[in-house]
Amino acid sequence: MSTKPHEVQHVTIHGHRRAYVKVGQGPALLLLHGLGCSHSTWAPVIDLLARRYTVIAPDLLGHGQSDKPRADYSLGGFANGMRDLLTVLGIEQVTVVGHSFGGGVAMQFAYQYPERTERLVLVASGGLGPEVTAAIRAVTTPGFHQAMGVLTLPGIRHVGKKGMQLLGALPSRHARDLGEMAEIYDSFKDPAARHAIRHVVRGVVDWKGQVVTMADRAYLTEEMPMLVVWGRDDTVIPVRHAGIAGELAPRSRVEVMPNAGHFPHKDHPERFAKLLHDFIRSAQPATYDRERVRTLLVNGRSEPAPVATVTDITSA
Repeated sequence: MSTKPHEVQHVTIHGHRRAYVKVGQGPALLLLHGLGCSHSTWAPVIDLLARRYTVIAPDLLGHGQSDKPRADYSLGGFANGMRDLLTVLGIEQVTVVGHSFGGGVAMQFAYQYPERTERLVLVASGGLGPEVTAAIRAVTTPGFHQAMGVLTLPGIRHVGKKGMQLLGALPSRHARDLGEMAEIYDSFKDPAARHAIRHVVRGVVDWKGQVVTMADRAYLTEEMPMLVVWGRDDTVIPVRHAGIAGELAPRSRVEVMPNAGHFPHKDHPERFAKLLHDFIRSAQPATYDRERVRTLLVNGRSEPAPVATVTDITSA
């Protein structure tokens, strides 16, 4: 397994500088990271996947090394940005893989651009139920920006980040994701990043939890091969949302990884890469049929579908 830094390239689209990693050859995979993260969240699996695929891992606008302007941070805006990036890179069709908030972007991309989406992979994805960790709900509260400005002052940030990392190293499933949360917390030291994240979260979460859901459009995935991957010990979005995905999209494949948290691709990169490859190899790319989509939109689900099987992967 390699976690070496990958060469980050940049392209300016609509006046905003966007960062991305592009490695490998073969069918294209678009890897979309979660809230407050960057392309580096995929570092443990990029080289594994690049053995067979062209891997594109961008920093979403407002994240990582991409610009953080006053801009459209809606799911539709992010999907548009990914369409434009792929167009600039000369890539017409992709299997889109989205983690956490990136899963919401992936679903929106597949909805807006089905002709460019071959398969959909959701990893501990948002958009499948209201529950979400209180830490994310807190971003929507008044005073978050000011409070985080104090909490990310150099001395305080160092102590807070180190404390979260130490707790994350404890042999407890409840602390499993704290190491990753520490990196997200550290990214809030940039005021522009805080502003961007606040706008992102307010579009999909309120104080009660997630407000954006795929439930009303899930029947459209009848024509889209879909894989759902979750860590059994996820402390950010409950693992039961994997079962919800199976109910909403009964033809999907649902896999639950034991001994994994909100970042299963980092907890078990080789297993994750194999799972993704097996799915791509076994699922033929979606073929966009405008008339079929029109019929689905007019009639909704045309016939009862079988219930998806949720597989609990045994430890290797």
